[in-house]
Amino acid sequence: MSDATPFYITTPIYYVNDAPHIGHAYTTLACDVLARFKRLDGYDVQFLTGTDEHGQKVEKAAAAAGEAAQPFTDRMSGNFRDLAGTLRASNDIFIRTTEHRHKIASQAIWKALVAAGDIYLGSYAGWYSVRDEAFFTESEVTKREDGARIAPTGAECEWVEEPSYFFRLSEWQDRLLAFYEANPDFIGPQSRRNEVVSFVRGGLQDLSVSRTTFNWGVPVPGDDAHVMYVWLDALTNYITGVGYPKTDGDFFSRYWPASLHMVGKDIVRFHAVYWPAFLMAAGVAPPRRVFAHGWWTNEGEKISKSLGNVIDPYDLIERYGLDQLRYFLLREVPFGNDGDFSHRSMVQRMNGELANDYGNLVQRTLSMIARNCGGELPGPGHFSPEDTGLLGEIYGLLEPLRSAMDRQAFHEALEDIWRVIRAANAYIAGEEPWALRKSDPERMGTVLFVAAEAIRGLALATLPFMPDASHRILDQLAVEPEARDFAAFGKAGTLNPGRALPKPEGVFPRYSGEEA
Repeated sequence: MSDATPFYITTPIYYVNDAPHIGHAYTTLACDVLARFKRLDGYDVQFLTGTDEHGQKVEKAAAAAGEAAQPFTDRMSGNFRDLAGTLRASNDIFIRTTEHRHKIASQAIWKALVAAGDIYLGSYAGWYSVRDEAFFTESEVTKREDGARIAPTGAECEWVEEPSYFFRLSEWQDRLLAFYEANPDFIGPQSRRNEVVSFVRGGLQDLSVSRTTFNWGVPVPGDDAHVMYVWLDALTNYITGVGYPKTDGDFFSRYWPASLHMVGKDIVRFHAVYWPAFLMAAGVAPPRRVFAHGWWTNEGEKISKSLGNVIDPYDLIERYGLDQLRYFLLREVPFGNDGDFSHRSMVQRMNGELANDYGNLVQRTLSMIARNCGGELPGPGHFSPEDTGLLGEIYGLLEPLRSAMDRQAFHEALEDIWRVIRAANAYIAGEEPWALRKSDPERMGTVLFVAAEAIRGLALATLPFMPDASHRILDQLAVEPEARDFAAFGKAGTLNPGRALPKPEGVFPRYSGEEA
């Protein structure tokens, strides 16, 4: 087994009651960027995604589609697997909660909770949101004019009374608060941490963890009249994927606890309150970090099926390109905040930053080498302070990128990269290699070599964000495949002076206003 540092990252597993949309793509792409970054940085990565297929909401969606639950989930799960493929997600694991291995894992954690004395049989009476698959107290719901009760998420709730097993969540309040205090980076961003801590300090009630009014779920061990609460079932996927219940196995002990659970802000409570309590009660370590990102609106409007403004990631990829979509979603807003998608903003980013800043840097440097150096990479002469200054910015880029990525500050990482792109463009403008061709060809060769070396470093830095475009840039620099990781980031000598370079080709097309 590799001696590299393990890194285990997960998306939330996606609920299969509807088709994939931009929110699913956003989370998967963010995880993919971080997984790729860590692999390039020498980590032993496991990246999990998949589908959550049990619960009342899925059962109702299957019935509405005129299908039995299993074939319905087979079909819908395939849609999410297809999306991961279209996004070129580099996930190592795709999990489904209807798999046999997951049933075994879910029942194993249930048994561990029973053995710990944290589950007891009672009866539940209260408000339940089918859409959220969540229980709400009387104080959490609001009463609409027609008398319907509405959850904080805006979903309608129904009154439920049924026998239920309960998890003794109320006894975990002080232990959870102590855990948050001892692990200040467990929840990100800070606003979500504050929200969770406030919720737990407000008092926890025991949590209903079984249902009897439907049967599409994992049967409770020893009591087939009950199925496990869908969130207990769903959350368990993260340990199913790395081999639970074999906690002493090499795979589980290597990758658990997870390095990062990436989730949307609407489900942070499940991941940062219920999940660590379940795990600690079962004798399993909680994950190291949960990060909750924000939501997207569409041209200033909340996205909803009723408004007909759901953003289809397939349409955006076909219209603008996958790398462009990856870049925009992680560049446009600080990760963790809400963002507003607009075609105008996307085109502005693509034209101003990708085509003008980055693309022009690459294209004009390689074109000058092709025209003025016989298509061969020139060798450097004496380095001036300007040369070493730019190279120093390139070689010093990796540490701030590591810091930003470990905080899931993707926008900061991209801004650090663009700071160097702007510096490289300013360097070329100041050195004027086109004028040096006649006055000082040797100096021209040095300037073009330094610019090419800067582009090599930038292409490595952008590999996690825009893998296809970045590899095309590295191809045009004739960088060998084995030199395309961060071990080569600050290594001079990767480029080979005198080596013939392929004919330059544009990497980032410009888009006309009509396409906005």
